[in-house]
Amino acid sequence: MKSAFAVAPLALLLLSAPGLAQAEKSAPLAVELQDQTPAPADTAWPGGTIELSIDASDTRRGLYRVTQTIPLAPETETVTLLYPEWLPGNHAPRGPIALLSDIRFLADGKPVAWKRDPLDVYAFKVSVPRGTRNLVARFVHTSPLASSEGRITMTQEMLNLQWEKMSLYPAGHYTRRIAVKPTVRFPAGWTAYTALDGKTVAGDTVTWATTDYETLVDSPIFAGAHAKSWDIGQDVRLNVVADKPAQLALAPQNLQQFRNLVTEADALFGARHFDHYDFLLALTERMGGIGLEHHRSSENQYEPTSFTNWDAMDWDHNVVAHELVHSWNGKFRRPADLWTPDYRTPMQGSLLWLYEGQTQFWGWVLAARSGLQNKDTILGTIARSAAYYAEGQPGRAWRDVGDTTNDPIMAARKPHPYPSLERSEDYYTEGALTWLEADQIIRQGTGGARGLDDFARAFFGTPEGSHDGDWGQLTYTFDDIVASLNEVYPYDWADFLATRLLTPGQPAPLKGIELAGYRLVWRDTPNPFDRGRMDNSKSLDLTYSLGMAIDKDGDVTSALWDGPAFDAGIVKGAKIVAVNGEAYSPDTLKAAIAAATGTKEPIALLVKRGTTYATVPIDYHGGLRWPWLVATGTGEQPLDRLLAPRAPR
Repeated sequence: MKSAFAVAPLALLLLSAPGLAQAEKSAPLAVELQDQTPAPADTAWPGGTIELSIDASDTRRGLYRVTQTIPLAPETETVTLLYPEWLPGNHAPRGPIALLSDIRFLADGKPVAWKRDPLDVYAFKVSVPRGTRNLVARFVHTSPLASSEGRITMTQEMLNLQWEKMSLYPAGHYTRRIAVKPTVRFPAGWTAYTALDGKTVAGDTVTWATTDYETLVDSPIFAGAHAKSWDIGQDVRLNVVADKPAQLALAPQNLQQFRNLVTEADALFGARHFDHYDFLLALTERMGGIGLEHHRSSENQYEPTSFTNWDAMDWDHNVVAHELVHSWNGKFRRPADLWTPDYRTPMQGSLLWLYEGQTQFWGWVLAARSGLQNKDTILGTIARSAAYYAEGQPGRAWRDVGDTTNDPIMAARKPHPYPSLERSEDYYTEGALTWLEADQIIRQGTGGARGLDDFARAFFGTPEGSHDGDWGQLTYTFDDIVASLNEVYPYDWADFLATRLLTPGQPAPLKGIELAGYRLVWRDTPNPFDRGRMDNSKSLDLTYSLGMAIDKDGDVTSALWDGPAFDAGIVKGAKIVAVNGEAYSPDTLKAAIAAATGTKEPIALLVKRGTTYATVPIDYHGGLRWPWLVATGTGEQPLDRLLAPRAPR
């Protein structure tokens, strides 16, 4: 018979041994979190119209000084004010709360204390004496002074005032139910552009009519010392600010391309959902770049010489077409899970492959139809996108396009170490290539009688229940997309979209190009888009030869996963110092790649990484390679017809 000691568990023996006994561990329980911020309701702010006054005249220091007067209902004792966090068009919580400083509150002129919500740093809790008539908020919004701090929104020549970056709004209400009267003081002599209505001017101060907070946020300002505006007809204006006055010289034939763009958009959608529209365009290398959609306007940036060197800068002109399309696709029609009643409710981007993917598609098409970009430039743009998925992105094996719609939230649009493996926001361009295939399926199935134009008119122009001039928002779901496509042409669209966009490991999205009468090929000279982009930045994109891209200083800006450079140990951040014993220059490296074609000798690169220099041999002999699209037959091809003008000139 065994003793009790002999069968005791080992743990009990250890705890019983002298010196090994353990005291019971402390184990806290979670504190119950209580979010006391009221959820938004479709009710009006009971206090009345909020006055928002911004002094934007201090361009030397890059400051916006804000005074916001918020009328209160008589019984108010606590006010929760929110700083916009989830920003439309950003598809993510990007509100730059850290740029708000010197925050003070006054109740009927007397300072009152405030506390930031411990569960939400975007929420301010302010206690006021009962009977307070007005709560005044005063603070400073600081424009970043260097790009490392964020996007620069104010220079000594121009500014981009975005209301959501420098205002608060009361919690508990849909933002469309909060009335605001905005006023801005600008530097002396500046001109300001916005889609807001009811403009009045008193010296350097501009006031607009009372509007709702949602419309205010959707109506940014471009202002500048060097500014020019063109009425391009059809209740649309092109408003431009520039670093220098000479950059505003826009030739009449090039201005006509903007007119054509509006005409082609009207022909495509067949109805408008705005009463007037303002292109806001900055020609700058000093203020941060932007392409952001709004219902009645768009925020766009071109390179400074895009007007004066029009042909060479053709590659840079597309953003205006893209953002105009968003007035229909993204602002009027919006995914149901992306629409939110305020800027605290989280946004969900599951359908961005329609929101952005089809906008990318129509941005390409309308730019070509209008002449805003040359057709060859658009073909080069499509070729570049196709090449990336055909040879440059192993990440497609593990991650589907639908999952990349989470990237605005996950990555905040910061650069990836290896984007070809990690993937980024591919719902834009792979989405666009998928919609090209859908267009060709419809055209082939209907003998050319119908195409994605018909979907655009039905879905974005006048969907059931809406009308021309409906300046609201109409949400949609996946099933709505499928149903509308089936009305244009019966097909298993649910399976098509789920396979192409929601399933990893799919073939490269080249079928639409092939159905449209073109194919992807490789040449030893860059296509017009790649050539223009590289010439402007003085960079060298060798993604499809050495597997890396290099900036004007010889620094590696990207390395293709499993590409020749990657296999040799060259990664982003390395610096190319010499090529086969000669000092680096783009021409020297291109000549070395060409000379290595068909040989067995590696290309020897002297590479600096940190403080270390190393000679790195790259065993590559495939020659220079850039992507192109070429027609597979003679005569006009389906893609040619897609890109051809629709509206009479």
